Amino acid sequence: MHSVDSPAAVTADPQMTLNSGTLARPTYRTLLIFGAPGSGKGTQGNALGMVPRFVHFACGEVFRSLDTRTKLGQAFLHYSSRGKLVPDELTVELWHEHIDKMVDAGRFKPDIDVLVLDGIPRNAEQARLMEQHIKVEKVFHLTCPDRNKLISRLTKRALKDNRLDDANEEVIRERLEIYENESRPLLDYYQPRGVVQTIDATQPPVVVLSDILHGIIKLSNLPAI
Repeated sequence: MHSVDSPAAVTADPQMTLNSGTLARPTYRTLLIFGAPGSGKGTQGNALGMVPRFVHFACGEVFRSLDTRTKLGQAFLHYSSRGKLVPDELTVELWHEHIDKMVDAGRFKPDIDVLVLDGIPRNAEQARLMEQHIKVEKVFHLTCPDRNKLISRLTKRALKDNRLDDANEEVIRERLEIYENESRPLLDYYQPRGVVQTIDATQPPVVVLSDILHGIIKLSNLPAI
């Protein structure tokens, strides 16, 4: 089982350096929850976010909370309503902006907290753009080979939450197709590092959570309360 480096290598460095005249951001100790739309990433991320010193960041929720009257909100709506992924640079820019706000508000303390990312990075290019800012210790890959089950989950969620991007089957199928073509290669980016753990997402949510927690427990230097 892969073990992480020393605390100095995986937590935010208090001695941040200057880069091109700008104060560099620290490196965040990070876990990724990865899987197709409807695989349960949000459910598991929310559960982990309830554990002290684990901070959940759901990229999709941040996007959906954007004011669609703003330029950024309109850009998101343009892509999401068509089942498209938001461009990488825009996605990472939004991520940086929201993380900075969380730090300023005291909701995320990089020196002692573990960041749980759900929905970002979505592909290898985003991972490269974020490489200097996150230290990925584990990627939990939630698998659900039955596409019809994913469609059913997303449709039920749409009816429950009145979510535009999940409202019709054509958009859902396109999102799943994009995932297969663009997002799954992200696993190839992290596989050589020995940090990917595959979990059967068709299990009851509590069993999936148990599998994730067992993976986390095997990591070294777990944060204290």
